[in-house]
Amino acid sequence: MRRVLITGMSGVGKSSLLRELAARGYRTVDTDYGGYHRTVDGETLWRPGRIDALLDSAPESQPGALFVQGTTRNQTLFYPRFHHIVLLSAPAEVLEHRLTTRATNSYGKDPAELAEALGYLDTVEPLLREDATLEVVTTVPVPRVADIVLAHVLPKEPAACSPRA
Repeated sequence: MRRVLITGMSGVGKSSLLRELAARGYRTVDTDYGGYHRTVDGETLWRPGRIDALLDSAPESQPGALFVQGTTRNQTLFYPRFHHIVLLSAPAEVLEHRLTTRATNSYGKDPAELAEALGYLDTVEPLLREDATLEVVTTVPVPRVADIVLAHVLPKEPAACSPRA
């Protein structure tokens, strides 16, 4: 089973992509929910034991893919366990619009949170880009983002051999 991390700044469409992939029958886990985080000195980090257990539940011998969504400072500890690290990105003006108008999450509606989120484009996103195996700019429809990701992360089937006459 391919283990794929979907990461990026708030508002890029990580949760929307996970919903699309789940609708297509893929196993998805949003680490923003389900006890995958703990707070250490005011910072939200992944719980190593929970993330290890999640990744262990998707052995390489199984077919398919596990798509895990999250963005935390300690995610780099788990990069060796992922086959692919997919960075979703979008221009600042797109993120600003999405954060201030979305109904599924209140983060970014407060002006201080919005400034923080947009500031991460200069401080955090370049670090994520360094290790990404794929970057998708999410200004296209979500189904197209899913198509791009799937084409990149799933192994290609070998072409059928035809017998020679």
